Amino acid sequence: MSDLANPIGLSESNANINRGKLNVEQAVRERYSAASKAAQPSLCCPTSYDSQYLDVLPDELIERDYGCGDPSRFLKDGDTVLDLGSGGGKICYIASQVVGSSGRVIGVDMNDDMLCLARKYQGEIGERIGYHNVEFRKGRIQDLGLDMDEFEQYLASHPVESADDWLKATQVAGRMREEQPLIPDESIDVIVSNCVLNLVGLENREQLFSEMFRVLRRGGRVVISDIVSDEEVPERLRDDPQLWSGCISGAFTEHEFLSTFQNVGFYGVEILERQEQAWATIEGIEFRSMTVRAFKGKEGPCLDHKQAVIYKGPWKAVVDDDGHTLFRGRPMAVCEKTMQIYSNAPYVEHVIPLHPRVPVVPEAAAEFDCETDAVRNFKEMKGVAFDKTSLPGDGCCDDGGCC
Repeated sequence: MSDLANPIGLSESNANINRGKLNVEQAVRERYSAASKAAQPSLCCPTSYDSQYLDVLPDELIERDYGCGDPSRFLKDGDTVLDLGSGGGKICYIASQVVGSSGRVIGVDMNDDMLCLARKYQGEIGERIGYHNVEFRKGRIQDLGLDMDEFEQYLASHPVESADDWLKATQVAGRMREEQPLIPDESIDVIVSNCVLNLVGLENREQLFSEMFRVLRRGGRVVISDIVSDEEVPERLRDDPQLWSGCISGAFTEHEFLSTFQNVGFYGVEILERQEQAWATIEGIEFRSMTVRAFKGKEGPCLDHKQAVIYKGPWKAVVDDDGHTLFRGRPMAVCEKTMQIYSNAPYVEHVIPLHPRVPVVPEAAAEFDCETDAVRNFKEMKGVAFDKTSLPGDGCCDDGGCC
């Protein structure tokens, strides 16, 4: 591929993957364009969906859905949802019912045929549900800044025929990302994806996860269903277009899938579902569906509000994604930021929060050293001047209320 055919700022490796080898985007585009016109059962991993949300969907959308899980089950009313690789729109239309009329759902896909299928029933499904809260946008899920519909309109009136044209187009693409991004920074509550991340080329995956992190609001979460492998996939299998476009040879290893979320800055990474039996096995490598959830929001200063948490167990000790070690039954000192994180999913059910008798004024809070695992002295939380004495029976039983 010449530079003149690559005006949107793709790296050389992305424009033509390892010259002469598999072109991932082309293989995926061709496979899923065909799958939008006729059902391909081999692309599906057995998944059950709540039937109440399927009643409003045309059979065509149900038959041409190619997923491996149901991340929509982990949404809630009012969420703003982004579906990466939305395909024919099945998950988007399910999600629209889960989040309700106060919520919003945005599907992003690069395949014109799939987008056409998804938009085909948009008005009809909205009428059946009773509200319209779904839209579909054209873009590459590893580049959520560039609105490809807008960019294609520019190219239609400014065709790339010279190096100068290419430079101008690249500048326009950059300006669009900055001034009119497809998905703005911190605008999404939940990102879902159903068997799509494995279709992105290896060289684009760091950008893919960084883009997910960029568009999520603080406190937002990702819920991703994807195909993972129990062993590293060898290069000879990664070069097979049928295996790659079939959600197999591009699979993350299970450990890699989890650690990639952590590496980009997510916390509370957890496996929500893991398929027991392998969906496919090739040369002894097992491929199965896994649904993972992770959160954004551990950035920021660490300030000491004299707080602590007690880890309930059952493990003797656990370590969170920020490196804090919690020892079972011990009041471990935490900063205000970490306390807020522990007060919500996925930690809230596993710890007991402890607050000082007299709250710390935020402006007076000192810096907290999150690099050490310190046990908080109860005396520190009660205050050194606290010397109250109260014994059972000191007036509490006068009205017969507590004995």
